[in-house]
Amino acid sequence: MASTSMAVVILGILVFLQVSGAAGWAMDQPAAMSLNGFQQGEEGGPAARDGPCDGQYHSDNLFLVALTTAWYENGARCGKLISVNSSNGRSHEARVVDECGTDNGCRTDEISTSVAVWEALGLDTSVGEVSVTWSDVIW
Repeated sequence: MASTSMAVVILGILVFLQVSGAAGWAMDQPAAMSLNGFQQGEEGGPAARDGPCDGQYHSDNLFLVALTTAWYENGARCGKLISVNSSNGRSHEARVVDECGTDNGCRTDEISTSVAVWEALGLDTSVGEVSVTWSDVIW
């Protein structure tokens, strides 16, 4: 009887983990973070226009991020917050406003953030790319 109860508990945990993964939640996902300009006249175009993404330009003083194609999930993460964690122990939240398209040169493990995120993490923007982890902010 105890082994049956234990099997049911283990099965329940596995189902929970599978459902959590299917929901697309990311936790401590390793990534390469690059610098992106979100203002008009900078290297990128306006933000994506799907879901809550508005297709507009945004100030680089805001905490913004563009996620690589797979993590962007066809706009499912647009408007949501992620937490970006640097190797120096600092972390900061940023709002997803755009896709960093793999068909436009972004890596499959890339997040591209505004200068405000780099500054909040205490990172030098002239480096160009740093290793970070990121997680969805779940309320």
